[in-house]
Amino acid sequence: MTIRRRDLLKFAGAALSSAWPSLARSADNRGVYDLERFGDARILHITDTHAQLLPGYFREPSVNLGLGLAAGQPPHLVGRAFLERFAIEPDSADAYAFTSLDFEKSAARFGKLGGFAHLKTLIDRLRGDMGAGRSLLLDGGDCWQGTGLSNTMRGADMVEAANLLGIEAMTGHWEFTYGEAALRENLGRFKGEFLAQNVYLTEEAAFNGASAFDPASGRVFKPAMIREIGGYQIAVIGQAFPYVPIAHPKRFTPDWTFGIREDELQKLVDSLRNSAKVDALVLLSHNGMDVDLKLASRVRGIDVILGGHTHDAVPQAMPVTNAGGTTLVTNAGSNGKFLGVLDLELTKGRVRDARYRLLPVFSELLKPDAAMTALIEKIREPHVAPWGGKIATASRLLYRRGNFTGTVDRLICDSLRDQFDAEIALSPGFRWGSTFLPGHPLTMEDLLSETAISYGETYLANLTGGQIKEALEDTCDNLLNPDPYYQQGGDMVRVSGFTYICTPGEAIGRRISELKLDNGRPIEPGKTYKVAGWASVNEQEGTPVWDVLARYLGSGRPQNAQDGSVTLKGVDGNPGIAG
Repeated sequence: MTIRRRDLLKFAGAALSSAWPSLARSADNRGVYDLERFGDARILHITDTHAQLLPGYFREPSVNLGLGLAAGQPPHLVGRAFLERFAIEPDSADAYAFTSLDFEKSAARFGKLGGFAHLKTLIDRLRGDMGAGRSLLLDGGDCWQGTGLSNTMRGADMVEAANLLGIEAMTGHWEFTYGEAALRENLGRFKGEFLAQNVYLTEEAAFNGASAFDPASGRVFKPAMIREIGGYQIAVIGQAFPYVPIAHPKRFTPDWTFGIREDELQKLVDSLRNSAKVDALVLLSHNGMDVDLKLASRVRGIDVILGGHTHDAVPQAMPVTNAGGTTLVTNAGSNGKFLGVLDLELTKGRVRDARYRLLPVFSELLKPDAAMTALIEKIREPHVAPWGGKIATASRLLYRRGNFTGTVDRLICDSLRDQFDAEIALSPGFRWGSTFLPGHPLTMEDLLSETAISYGETYLANLTGGQIKEALEDTCDNLLNPDPYYQQGGDMVRVSGFTYICTPGEAIGRRISELKLDNGRPIEPGKTYKVAGWASVNEQEGTPVWDVLARYLGSGRPQNAQDGSVTLKGVDGNPGIAG
C-alpha cells in the first residue's frame, strides 16, 4: 500500500464532529453517527471492553508519558495537547470522551458511554449502511474480564453477549487468566474465531501431545482467517498479548509460550500475500500501541493494525512507513466507550484508499437494542442481587487510569494497610476499572468492577527497602523502557505509606529515588518493612481484595485526598502530562 504525503490526513481519518444535539438528546438522532458510505468493505473494531455490559463512566488519563522519540506523539498526549493535535473543540462531547478535562462537569452534561445494548444498535446501523456482506466485526481482547459477573462466570457471560453482538473474530489477554479449561470451554461456545499467531506449545507440552491447532508447528490457536467482503479477500491475523506468563501467574498457561514473534508474523504475512493472494491484510493486535508502532516499522505487508491493550483512545490512524510501504496503526480505547470504523477501498491485491474513525458510543444518543437488553438482564439476574447494597458513598471522583496514581488505587492501598496493620501497601497499576462520580453510592458490584480477577487474594510480606525499590524500578521500566518491545502496557504500581521521586528519563536502576515513609524517615535498603498487597503472581491464600476494600469503606473511614505519593522530575513541558 502506497500513501502520498498529501493524502495522509484523508487516509488517517478525523475525529468525530464535536457537535452535540440539543439538550433533548433524542435517542433517534442519527446525525452524530451518519457516516458517508465509502469503499468496498467496512471493518468494525472494539477492544478492552473489560466485560462492561452496561453504560458507564471512564476517565481518560491526565498522565500518559512519552519519552524520547515518543514524546509529543500519539498516544502520549493528554488534555489540551490532545485536543490541539486532533483539532477537537474544548468543552465538546469529543473532549469529554477523549480526555480527562473538566470530567465531572462534562459527565453530567454528556452522560455515560458504552454498554453492549447501545453498541449493538450502533454496530447494526453501521453494518446496514454498508449493505449485506460488506462488513466484519472484530474484538481485540480483554472482553471477558473486568466485573464480578465475569469473574464468577469465568467469562461465559461475555461469550453470550459477543455472540449476539456478532463478533466474528477475537484475540486475547485477560481471557487466559481463567486457565486453559475455562478458555477452551468458552471458545467452544463462541461463534466467531479465536486468533493468535504468537502462542505456541512449550517443548515439554509438545512432547507430551498437548492440544494445539497445528501440532506440527506447535501453534496452539488458529493464527489467521480469510473472509470475503464485498467481493474481496481480507485476511485477519490475531496477535495475543505477548507477555501473559510474565504479567500473570504462570500456572494459568503452563503449557504455552507467548511473545511478539516478529519473524513468525512476517512469514505468515508473506504466505497470505503470496500464496493466498489476499487483497487486504489486517493485524488484530493486543500488543499495545507503542509496540504496534514499532512492529509496523519492521514487518512489511500489513495494511492496518487494529490495536488494543494500552487503552489508548486515538481518533486517527497513525501511518508508519516500512520496507514494504505504509501500515496504519490504530488503538480503540476501552470499556466499550468507542467503536473503530475502518472503511477500505480495494482493488485486486491491495488497498487503494481507506478511512478510519473512532466513534465515542454516547449511550444517550443510541436507543438500546431490545434483544441485547433482554440478554443482559437474563445473564445478570441470578448473580448481581447480593452485590447491590450500598457500602459507602464516593466522596470524590474515583478513577483508575493514569501512569502513576489513581484515586481508586489509593483507597485499595489504604484498605490493605488498615487490614494488615502494614507500614506500606502496593497495588498493581491495572488500566481497567470503572470511574465513579462524587456522591455515587458504592456497592459490592462497583468494587468488583475495580478488582475482580482470578487471583485477587491479598497478602502480607516482609520486604527490605532494597527489595521495595527494586520492585518499583522493575515496574517503572515496564512502563518507560525506551524500547517498546520491553514495555508490558500497564501503569506504575500504586503505593501507600511512603513517597518517592521518579525521574522517567533515567535508565533502569536510577529512576526511583528518595523513598521516605509517611513520617519522613528514609526507607533504608537493608531494613525490613511490613508490606501488604494483592494480585501476586505467586499463589496466595489471603482474603480477596474486594472484601478487604468493602470492610474498609463500610467502616466509615475517610476517603483520603488526592494521592501525592510520587513526585516526577525532568518532565516539565511534556504533553503527556495535563496541567
